[in-house]
Amino acid sequence: MSESARFLAAYDEQLRTDAETPGAVSVNRRGPLLLAAFRDGRGFVTYRDLGDAGTDTLRRLVREAVDYFRSDPGITRVEWKTRSHDHAPGLHEVLLAHGFAPDPPESIMIGGAQALSVPVPLPDGVVVRQVVDGPDVRAMCAMQDEVFGDPVSDGMADALLHRLSLGDGMQLWVAEADGRIVSAGRLEPVEGTAFAGIWGGATRPEWRGRGIYRALTARRAQSALGLGKTLIHSDSTEFSRPILERSGLVKVSSTTPYRWRRETS
Repeated sequence: MSESARFLAAYDEQLRTDAETPGAVSVNRRGPLLLAAFRDGRGFVTYRDLGDAGTDTLRRLVREAVDYFRSDPGITRVEWKTRSHDHAPGLHEVLLAHGFAPDPPESIMIGGAQALSVPVPLPDGVVVRQVVDGPDVRAMCAMQDEVFGDPVSDGMADALLHRLSLGDGMQLWVAEADGRIVSAGRLEPVEGTAFAGIWGGATRPEWRGRGIYRALTARRAQSALGLGKTLIHSDSTEFSRPILERSGLVKVSSTTPYRWRRETS
C-alpha cells in the first residue's frame, strides 16, 4: 500500500463523523448522517459513508437534513461535506435540487507531524505565538474575515472563545509584525486518533510568499507532536495546497463543501 493510500485509510477510519464535530452544541444522527449545530449559526452534515444509497434514499436523506436545520431558527447556513472517493452517484444533483450550491473543491492533505516540524526562518520582526485572550482572538478572527473577504463579525470569535473556555484542546496560533496579526491558524487535536488538524489558515496579501505560513504550520506541527499526535491533516484551497505540499503534506483525495443558506425576507 502506498503512503497516500495508507493516509487515506487512516483518514476514513479516524476522521469521519464524530471527529469532525468538536465544539458542536448538538449532534443528531439520522441514519448514516450526523447533523451538527454550532454556536455561530452553522449547521454541518457528515457521514462515514452512504452505503449503496440510491437516488430515492439520497433524496430522503437530503430532505430530512434540510428540514431538520430549517426547523431551528438559529441555523442560518449549512455545509454538506462530500468526498471525491465516496461512492454516491446522484448526490450532486440531489443537493442542487434541495438548494445547496457547491464551493470549489478542496484538497484533503495529510502528512507526518515529524516531517513538518522543521525550522523555518521568519522575516525580521515577525514572531509566532499562541493566543488565548479575548482581544487577541477577536483581532485574529477579524484578520481572517478580511482575508477571506467576509464581513467582520463577532460570531467566530465568540465560538472560539467558548471552546477555549471548555479546554477541548484547540489551539490558536498567530504570526505578528509590529504587534499586528499578519497570519493565523488553528490546531485541532482529534481525541482518540493519531491526528491533529490545521485549519483557518490566512495570511495578509502583502505578507505572502515570505515563509510565514510555512513557519506557522511548522510550529503547529511541533505542538501536535508535544500532544502525542503523529499525523497532520487539512482541507486546503488551491492557493494553500502548494504551501502545504512544500511543508510535506500530500493530497489523498478531495472534498467539496455544498452550502445551503436560509432565505431571508
